[in-house]
Amino acid sequence: MRFSARSRSALFATAVTSTLVLSGCGSDKGSDSASSGDVTLGFVNGGDTSFHTCLQKAVEQTAKTQSAKVYTANSHQNAGTELSNIEDMISRNVSALIVQTVNVDSLKGDIAKAKAAGIPIYLTSVATSDVDDILGAAVVDLKKLGSLDAGWIAKDAGSKDVKVGIVAGAPGAASDLMVGGFKSALPANAKVVANQPGMFNPAKAQDVAENMIEAHPDLDYAFVANEDMAFAVRKAFDAAGKKDVKIVTANGTDEGLAAVKSGEFSATVANSAMTIGDTAVKNAVGLLAKKKVDKIANIPLVLVTKDNLSEAPQYCPK
Repeated sequence: MRFSARSRSALFATAVTSTLVLSGCGSDKGSDSASSGDVTLGFVNGGDTSFHTCLQKAVEQTAKTQSAKVYTANSHQNAGTELSNIEDMISRNVSALIVQTVNVDSLKGDIAKAKAAGIPIYLTSVATSDVDDILGAAVVDLKKLGSLDAGWIAKDAGSKDVKVGIVAGAPGAASDLMVGGFKSALPANAKVVANQPGMFNPAKAQDVAENMIEAHPDLDYAFVANEDMAFAVRKAFDAAGKKDVKIVTANGTDEGLAAVKSGEFSATVANSAMTIGDTAVKNAVGLLAKKKVDKIANIPLVLVTKDNLSEAPQYCPK
């Protein structure tokens, strides 16, 4: 999700560093994108997975088509950094902020800070329960995402009693929603025997998977919160001689789809970062201009298996 992509009062959920940060140098504080215009957008990305990278690319590319200038910053999964980034964007007096939040629990303070400065926030992946406080949102129903993967396991397992492991992301935000949706949709004959956070970090996820398979050598399935981590989990299981453990995950990247085709993953839920970023910019600009645009846009989800690979939407801009 890769999110390697990817809560509660009802945020639906599940990017990236500035170009300088991605290259390993430079400041996290708002870098300029190549686009320019009367509308200025601040994009505060939540992390460093492939999801976040593709999301930022989509935001920047779409902004050019909308004659909008974009400043970007990355919060690296740190809520304190997110607030600092938002304060920096406020100081730039942007027309609106697009935020891929680190943690839904931090949103209240972030929104209040921006609102006090008269700068509206457009959210990606999640939406607050009180949408009057935001400009709008491009929402991914992450509970549904988790339930789609659980549904695949239910169908595959049939009436057989099976054991399931969960490699979650970072606590809060997208991961909590995905895991909650997944667990609630599992059938009674599928027992969750392990549930640990991989922190959306492949190295951490591999450690978690190694410990999980050692403690539960009879594991049947694993739900992994994004494809970046899922590749590491697959590596750990295979090294332990457990190639038969079936992995379900999320994102729908080219690499992830190839892994579904090869059998490394049994299923993935495609939630296009490109669609999210494109929708966020177009709708934020439209809403600022008082155009007839959906305030809350729902991003399509597709459960992808070997049988319907062609139905997966493009994940990342070229």
